[in-house]
Amino acid sequence: MDVQTTVIDARQSRQALLAGSVGNFIEWYEFGVYGFLATVIAANFFTLQGESEITSLILTYAAFALAFFCRPIGAVIFGRIGDRIGRRPTLIAVLLLMTLATALIGVMPTYASIGVAAPLLLTLLRMFQGLFAGGEFGGAVSLMTEFAPKGKRGLYGAWQSLTVAFGLLAGAGLVALLAALLTPEQLHDWGWRIPFLLALPMGAVALWLRLKLQETPSFKQAQQSGGETAQAPEVKLGSVLKTILIGIGRMMGWSAAGYTFLVVMPSYLQTSLHATFQQALVATVLANVGFALTILPAGILSDKLGRKTVMLTAVIAVILFTFPLLHLLQDPQSSLLTKGMAVLIAGAVVGMLAGPGPAMLAEMFPTRVRYTGLGLAYSLSNAVFSGSAGLIITGLIKQTGNLDIPAYYVVATSVVSLFALMTLRRDDHLRSLNER
Repeated sequence: MDVQTTVIDARQSRQALLAGSVGNFIEWYEFGVYGFLATVIAANFFTLQGESEITSLILTYAAFALAFFCRPIGAVIFGRIGDRIGRRPTLIAVLLLMTLATALIGVMPTYASIGVAAPLLLTLLRMFQGLFAGGEFGGAVSLMTEFAPKGKRGLYGAWQSLTVAFGLLAGAGLVALLAALLTPEQLHDWGWRIPFLLALPMGAVALWLRLKLQETPSFKQAQQSGGETAQAPEVKLGSVLKTILIGIGRMMGWSAAGYTFLVVMPSYLQTSLHATFQQALVATVLANVGFALTILPAGILSDKLGRKTVMLTAVIAVILFTFPLLHLLQDPQSSLLTKGMAVLIAGAVVGMLAGPGPAMLAEMFPTRVRYTGLGLAYSLSNAVFSGSAGLIITGLIKQTGNLDIPAYYVVATSVVSLFALMTLRRDDHLRSLNER
């Protein structure tokens, strides 16, 4: 019998949903803010004498990428802790450390104040932020899906992706508001610090919610069946590594398209298509609105039709629509309304992948390694295909002058995901997590 249907009440499910979501919101709010303020951060920390604006931007994205490459390390460290001592205490620790690292960025002195130490310290903080954030996804998705009522794992997992959209929208909205209220000089001087410092009150609310949590029934059952989680029958390492690699393949298109359309887009529009800062932010907000609109419906649909059907449909749509949508943005004859619809659709297609994605990953791993396994698959995919997206796209455009580079990048990764998603079982959404 599925322990999830006999132990969990509605109140516990709602608490898990909220507590799991709020930390993820803060994580992606901060990563989004850094991406949306990339040109401002480049001017304050990475502007080198005699180098072009795009070179400074590449250095900014290099720090961005380093933070993502620290995520897998965090996923392993905190994942193993979470699989041994529990989801609740690990998620509390991750939240505290992640919030502190984010807030410290807001008080960092700039290159003008301390010279080359400024970009080095900022990069170090970004690496710590990535390390701590690496422990967030695996724990949050484990928490939300293990507390999900029967037949609703896709919906509950989709809330994790929805908070990505909310976090990115909150970051974009706040940056857009600051850009409207402050002069460019004020924004570059001190205004950029505000979004990072706001992580402190957000973190306090998130901590309050997580302190009220109970441990998940799946983890308790794993403890009881093995006496101690650490002493439970070992899952074969080779099997886990193979599953992680398959998970990375299934996520590649989601990771690449998500960051290309939702985060890298502002800088691409400014440096390559010569849009204004405000125009780029409006386009990004529209993309994130489209992203948010399709996440929950896609998660619900995957509970009815299966993860495979929904995610394959979505990745095929990404492959077919990416070049036409990008060409609409590049066309000077396209109206603002047409361009707005293009970025809205781009975000919506990514949302169709992100809705079923968390539940799909959770269903790939047994309880004893779920926190570590799904967290590592997610963080490795994001490190390579999200965190490096800005660096790869901007660098290749600089070298080749080809404005279609973002589309080539998204389509190539999505083709790999297409084949990886074909290996999904059609009945995974029907099986209990305790049967893994």
